Amino acid sequence: MVNLALMGAFIPTFFLVSVSPGLCMTMAMTVGMSQGMRRALWMMAGELLGVGLVATAAVCGVAALMLQFPAWFFYIKCAGALYLLYMAAQMWWSKGSFRLPQPGEARVLLPRKELFSQGFITAVSNPKGWAFHMALLPPFIDPSLAFWPQLLVLLFILLALEFSCLLMYAGSGRMMARFFQNPAKAQWLNRICAVLMAGLAVWMVLD
Repeated sequence: MVNLALMGAFIPTFFLVSVSPGLCMTMAMTVGMSQGMRRALWMMAGELLGVGLVATAAVCGVAALMLQFPAWFFYIKCAGALYLLYMAAQMWWSKGSFRLPQPGEARVLLPRKELFSQGFITAVSNPKGWAFHMALLPPFIDPSLAFWPQLLVLLFILLALEFSCLLMYAGSGRMMARFFQNPAKAQWLNRICAVLMAGLAVWMVLD
């Protein structure tokens, strides 16, 4: 079904790709801070669906079409970036639900659908995700073996690695939120999250 020799190189390669800081991992950390670990799982579900689609499309050649029509890809990135900027503004001014609650204040939770969709949009509009999968996935497909069974196994391993890294980043965000408990620290953490969100928006458009 798969080439075991290739698997020995595939796992460390894609673990390093997944664990490196980027759009999706920074999003996981920020959601872990503001929404908690359990709610972050909904963002992760959307992100994993997006990564799976991007990986499949990259291997099947859809990425080549995206390169021929870059305007559509740019519009998708801009839409995601505008929403990230909106969230960043809310977090900076400690308004809305996408922020760290003040001590004694009940946490306002975002709808699960919104967390899921934001994770999905972040994954599919991440240009580095497309580039990595276009460059790295095809060499691990053995032409002497059946294509789809290989791809399914590679996707399963890839998404398992991605999920473990998302858990690590979201968990670190939750620990940071626990540290910043008094009002002054909570305000600073909201602004740290806001800067991260704004940075993600700029990164998404310019990358």
